[in-house]
Amino acid sequence: MYDASSIKNLIKNKSFISKKISIIVSGWNSQITDLLYDASLNTLLEYGVKNKHIKKQVVPGSMELVFASQLLFEHNKNLDGIICLGCIVKGETDHDKYISHAVTRGLINVSLKYKKPVIFGVLTTNNTQQAFDRSGGKFGNKGEESALALLKMLHLIDSVSKK
Repeated sequence: MYDASSIKNLIKNKSFISKKISIIVSGWNSQITDLLYDASLNTLLEYGVKNKHIKKQVVPGSMELVFASQLLFEHNKNLDGIICLGCIVKGETDHDKYISHAVTRGLINVSLKYKKPVIFGVLTTNNTQQAFDRSGGKFGNKGEESALALLKMLHLIDSVSKK
């Protein structure tokens, strides 16, 4: 889990006002992904990202996060970064492993192709209770963590670009 105070110290003087960010949310397991989205959005706003610069996109499931992230970068050259939020819960088969692996690989490839951060905010849990525990329960909120990860990456990009 991120130490919020160290992140605040790292980027407290950084302006994120002009950053353009998309949050792509899986509609599957929406009772979880809605909590992730709310935390992600609130964190971005807290750090100064303007609401008008944050666009939400909803896709059917976690697998579609990959295509949507590539599509958004292709059609919006001004987009600074993407947060992908989803929830894959283990079932009776190994489908969760295949989906998780494919989504992880796909998002990495999109990030490298466009040289822009694509944050993996996808929960991969054994059951629904674990998902709730990681979306605002006893283990924090992956949506907040994902937003902070994006802000740290944008800060890094700005720091490197100035050198």
